[in-house]
Order: sequence, then C-alpha cells, then structure tokens
Amino acid sequence: MKPDFSKSHDQLIPAVIQDAKTQKVLMLGYMNEAAFEATEKSQRVTFYSRSKQRLWIKGEESGNFLNVDSIHLDCDQDSLLIYANPEGPTCHKGTDTCWGEQNVNSLAFIAELEAIIAQRKAADDQNSYVASLFREGINKIAQKVGEEAVETVIEAKDNNDQLFLEESADLLFHFLVLLQAKGFKLNDIARTLSSRNG
Repeated sequence: MKPDFSKSHDQLIPAVIQDAKTQKVLMLGYMNEAAFEATEKSQRVTFYSRSKQRLWIKGEESGNFLNVDSIHLDCDQDSLLIYANPEGPTCHKGTDTCWGEQNVNSLAFIAELEAIIAQRKAADDQNSYVASLFREGINKIAQKVGEEAVETVIEAKDNNDQLFLEESADLLFHFLVLLQAKGFKLNDIARTLSSRNG
C-alpha cells in the first residue's frame, strides 16, 4: 500500500522518523512521491526539502544517514512512520534528535536480547549455550534461574557492586530464557505489573 499524496494540496506528507532500537523520535520531515520512492529504493531516508525545493537524502552533507528499518503508513494513508537506524546525530545542530534529546534507551537492548534468544532457540546450534538450555528443557532452565537468584542474593549482601551487577545480569538473562520457554516475553510481565497499578 502506498501513501496518497493527493490528499495534500502540495503533494507532501509528513514522515516521522523514529529510532528502530531506542524508539526515540528523531525528526519530522516531508516526502513527496519521488522522495518516498527514493527512500524505498535506497533504504536511506530521503525527504523533499521545502526550502531548497528538491529531494535531499538525510545525511548527504554530514554523513549522518538514516538507514531504513521499516516503513509504516497510517490509517488515512497520508502520513508515514519510519523506523530507522541513524549513523550519528540526526539534527543539523549536532544533537541526537531535532528536539535536543539524547537518543538513548538502555532498556531497548532487552528486546534485542529477547530476539537473539529466540534466534538461538530456533537455530538449535549444538555450540550455543542458549540452544542447549532449551534442549535440556524447562526443569534445567528453571534450575538455572534459581541458581542465579541465589548467587545474586549472596552478592547483594556483599560490598562488591560489580559482582552484584554481574550476577544480576546473569539472573535476568536466564529469566528471559525461562520466559521464552513458557511462551512469554518481558512485556507480558510489564503488563501484569501495570494491571496492578490501579
């Protein structure tokens, strides 16, 4: 399905650019049909510059390109949401976003980690630790979570913050494996917690 550029008197539609990993909104630009087609073809976000009256690839001068991850059309077919992977800061003023925000979201890595766990499970590589856990079954995975929980509690009572963080990371990792073994993700836990807030 393609955008309906005829809905706008100047044949331009807004395109919101969001970081595919951090989910931060990076910028807003406008596309005409030629810019949209160039974006699809090159997989680099291309806008129509209203000031320069021409197509411009974001990053063509700075090298800070926006590489397309996915393109989504809204329900009225007259605006776009583009998930992209930025190469450097997005704003021409040198900031990560056009609103001056830092483009960070450390929790976004959890979704990446869940995807990696799912890939390792599906590939069933004999050399993969994750795949070996799934092969051994739910009892082994649950046992590992228990072991890591005990080690985390032990380190919590000590004064070595780095060891506590390492054991906490091991616990969270194995808990993510357990969730997938049960057919869930961390978002399911977040929804459960959110439902209690009321």
